[in-house]
Amino acid sequence: MEYLDIRNEDGSLTGRVKERSLAHRDGDLHGTAHVWLVRKNCVGRWEVLLQKRSADKDSFPGVYDVSSAGHLPAGEDFRKSAVRELKEELGISAGPEQLSFIGWEREEIHTEFYGRPWNNHELSAVYALYFDGEPDQMRLQESEVEAVLWTDYETCLEKLRDGSLPNCISVEEFQMLGGFLHGKRDKDQCHAHSGAE
Repeated sequence: MEYLDIRNEDGSLTGRVKERSLAHRDGDLHGTAHVWLVRKNCVGRWEVLLQKRSADKDSFPGVYDVSSAGHLPAGEDFRKSAVRELKEELGISAGPEQLSFIGWEREEIHTEFYGRPWNNHELSAVYALYFDGEPDQMRLQESEVEAVLWTDYETCLEKLRDGSLPNCISVEEFQMLGGFLHGKRDKDQCHAHSGAE
């Protein structure tokens, strides 16, 4: 079983822990860490990596999501959790100092999966990591990730807005990522466009 730290409305710890499924049943505020993998192609456009969630996931099965994301186990901090999830889900090793902090995203969703109530109330630390690898260089955690896809940032944003991409991505978070990317100094590296959209 996975236990989560329960947080106050201001994000501070309450000192209580709760089993993950119960936190989702009851809508308790808890922490997650999100990492967006990004790269520049040779025509100067930003690409982001999307992960397709496993069809066996307990929430949002089979849809596209943040490059790497996960709950903070009780006692773990945001940056450490982000690094751990990258390694577990995608097989990518990164040091905590390599992650660029973008900002905080708070989300509350009330729905149901498999006939059970699912009340997700989470505070996410959102990071970006420049990464120029291809999907075949990654080691995907089959229980979590079905596939990964590099896609043009602007094209992806349009699809999130018009609903043409099955996903569980916060448009507000994706726009926050865009603000970070467009304010970021260009990398010397570039990558041939993968053709994926």
